Amino acid sequence: MSLSDSETSYGGGASEYKPFRHISRDRLLYEMLRSAKSGDSKAWKVLIMDKVTVKVMSHSCKMADITDQEVSLVEDLFRRRQPLPSLDAVYFIQPSKENVVMFLSDMSGREPLYKKAFIFFSSPIPKELVNHIKCDTSVLPRIGALREMNLEYFPIDSQGFITDQETALQELYGNNDNARRFNTCLNNMAIRIATVFASLKELPNVWYRAAKDSDESTPTPNRELVPTKLADAVWDMVSKYKSTIPNFPQSETCDLLIVDRSIDQIAPVIHEWTYDAMCHDLLNMDGNKYTHEIPSKTGGQPESKEVLLEEHDTVWLELRHTHIADASERLHEKFTNFVSKNKAAQIQQSGRDGSELSTRDLQKMVQALPQYTEQVEKISLHVEIAGKINKIIRDTDLRELGQLEQDLVFGDAAAKDVISFLRTKQNTTPEYKLRLLMIYASVYPEKFEGDKATKLMQLAKLSPDDMKVISNMQLLAGSSKKKAATSGFSLKFSNQKTTQAARKDRTNEEEETWSLFRFYPVIEVKLYSSEFGQLEEVIENLSKGELPKSDYACKNEPTIPTVKNSTRTSTRTQTAPAPTTAPHSMRSRRTANWARTGTSDDGYSSDSILKNMSSDFKKMGKRIFVFIIGGATRSELRVCHKLTTKLKREVILGTTSMDDPPQHLTKLKLLCDSNIALDGLGI
Repeated sequence: MSLSDSETSYGGGASEYKPFRHISRDRLLYEMLRSAKSGDSKAWKVLIMDKVTVKVMSHSCKMADITDQEVSLVEDLFRRRQPLPSLDAVYFIQPSKENVVMFLSDMSGREPLYKKAFIFFSSPIPKELVNHIKCDTSVLPRIGALREMNLEYFPIDSQGFITDQETALQELYGNNDNARRFNTCLNNMAIRIATVFASLKELPNVWYRAAKDSDESTPTPNRELVPTKLADAVWDMVSKYKSTIPNFPQSETCDLLIVDRSIDQIAPVIHEWTYDAMCHDLLNMDGNKYTHEIPSKTGGQPESKEVLLEEHDTVWLELRHTHIADASERLHEKFTNFVSKNKAAQIQQSGRDGSELSTRDLQKMVQALPQYTEQVEKISLHVEIAGKINKIIRDTDLRELGQLEQDLVFGDAAAKDVISFLRTKQNTTPEYKLRLLMIYASVYPEKFEGDKATKLMQLAKLSPDDMKVISNMQLLAGSSKKKAATSGFSLKFSNQKTTQAARKDRTNEEEETWSLFRFYPVIEVKLYSSEFGQLEEVIENLSKGELPKSDYACKNEPTIPTVKNSTRTSTRTQTAPAPTTAPHSMRSRRTANWARTGTSDDGYSSDSILKNMSSDFKKMGKRIFVFIIGGATRSELRVCHKLTTKLKREVILGTTSMDDPPQHLTKLKLLCDSNIALDGLGI
């Protein structure tokens, strides 16, 4: 049982380099669906999936893509299906006993449901299930292929994927002793992460955030060993691919860093001011789906229309990582430039001014109309969205709150500023006040000792139930011994009684284009900031596998690459300044300028982003994978895009779920609730 050596699989060569999401799509369409053919069968076939693999498929492919591969029908494995004995069937399923039993019931006996079956398993299949299939002699002649696809992750972005485990934070870090749920969650997570490397044919150096040593009398809690255990499981699975997958690398080709949500408890709750984050935080969106009203074609009541804010929308692709103020300005410029360049728009405008339209004008207008309509709808949609966001910002006085949040993080605000805000801004929503206090607790943990937290909650008029969120933050952060070096939660805070900062504000190093645009997540700093030395030194250390062993460990010590300018490198390493023990922050000022690369100011040429994307990836170095256990944020995904451009290494973010602030609050509140349903949080 092995994965076939397909041309669409990534082989590690620079000439074959494809973006992460493209590889997932190509494998499903070409390596699986296109290959499922038998010479004596009709061209059309049936695709059968279970509840997990249908999600995998929908995250990578559109229905039109599937139909193009001669699939006439998509079916659910566990629903009653009509026999189609003249057609072949493609089974894309998980290797579970229930799924194998259902497959055998379809294809066994005198009258199978389909002519031939091509079975593709989403992850490695146990030997006992293979033997179970072999035992049914009536089924064996009807099997056209039996293979492991090893693709059980869910791409959410060109550089992001999830393992689709909404309850992972509660199952792995909650205060419960359900070992079965803990192990099942961790094992499923490891399987899905491992299939990422199977798809890309990459063998990673598996780095993970190491648990701190504890006293012999006090064993390390399970929750602090989660990254270690996940790294063990992932490496065990990936290392087996060297002998089971043809042409799989025998030496390390990339880096994987495994951390958990305690690495940064500010990023999930602070108001992020980029267009993407504002859409998901302030608008009532269902995932990436936005619903708005459009005029009725019949002149009746407005109709609801759903649109997906994803990478196929070139305007969204260009603006998603820009500050909301910048996005609003550029949308206005786009619309103005579009009207000035589009013939249909110009003619329509002149008609509104009262002048008569000639026959030639009408002909030009008809010729330009299809493009005009498409562009107007695309730009108008985002003008409407940006307008809604700006209205919410004004109505909720969010700018003042956002300023206070960032001032707290960068050490420009103290306790009196928070107390003053809570006293004077009584109309602020409970959610916003709770998020402010969570940031306050991260920067000033000593302010929540004893009954101080209760007094703050009373001042904010929050319920005791909301207090759970703050206490669960502390639980997630880990033991007091583990955090001795970080004074409070999982971040490096100052012990001084003066104003503290959770992040460094490099005002003189980078330009601040927009107000409220200073913050970015620790995950960026963890890889490339002054926490481990200068930027250049950290890149060198990461490439050599020399991250500090006091904080991180590696399952497979990487081999040190040959460096051309070895003398200069060794000199720089030896003369690097020793790490300082003085308190410092882990954030630095962001600039909005990086997001401008490759963009334009008109309604047409934002398409060039897509055209240049594939050529840019061909020049990339080794990939970097970062996996965050317990959910990731939009800002962390944005950072991966930023660092890809900056470092010329494709940085891919993996996580158990992509969470917006309200979802993260709900998960923290339910962290120790053992009665939570496994099929979702009902957020």
